[in-house]
Amino acid sequence: MQNWLFLAIAIVAEVIATSALKSSDGLTRLWPSLLTLGGYSIAFYFLSLTLRTIPMGTAYAIWSGAGIVLIALIAWLLHGQKLDAPALLGMALIIAGVVVINLYSKAAAH
Repeated sequence: MQNWLFLAIAIVAEVIATSALKSSDGLTRLWPSLLTLGGYSIAFYFLSLTLRTIPMGTAYAIWSGAGIVLIALIAWLLHGQKLDAPALLGMALIIAGVVVINLYSKAAAH
């Protein structure tokens, strides 16, 4: 169970870092830049801990899939990015893929 907590921390840290990256203005603004660098450091550290017990392909699929969906939602909520029907369908397919991996793939066995 701890491995899934580590993966969740990695995902949240990556989403925070990527969100701050937009505000960093090309890493020229101090606080958003520090949040970006710190967030990515935390994300990769906890992802590395996750890889001790969860297969790399599975962990990365979940990490990147969840990150894509969460970043798109944050961009929509905070930055006014438009999400059209194809974007929403694509995100639904990403979520479905993560669910299928977790529920049915023997590669996801721990």
